[in-house]
Amino acid sequence: MDRKRSAAAGQAWQIYSETLQPDAPGLLERVRAVPRMLKAVLRGRYKGMSFGTLGLLALGLVYIVSPIDAIPDVFPIVGIVDDTGLALWLMTVLVKSAGDFVTWERGGRPTVLVGEPVD
Repeated sequence: MDRKRSAAAGQAWQIYSETLQPDAPGLLERVRAVPRMLKAVLRGRYKGMSFGTLGLLALGLVYIVSPIDAIPDVFPIVGIVDDTGLALWLMTVLVKSAGDFVTWERGGRPTVLVGEPVD
């Protein structure tokens, strides 16, 4: 379990470091892009995130806010570790995916697909 947490923390740090690179989307830009990215995925305009990944993110969020846990929070440390690890994974996936989405947007993609109404 410790190794998995360390790996997740290392991956989170790597993605955060990526936000500091020149020409890379910054952290705030990525956070602001999340709603646009989710909307584009749901409408089929952005193929950089699968519906499966989107479903896993939704299930992870439901698990975190749900009172039902695989490891109950009544166990002081262990019960919180699973929620924390999952939250870290959720944030890591969203920040990484949002960075890819912003890069895709910057690439001059068409804002409206042919035959689709303008928002």
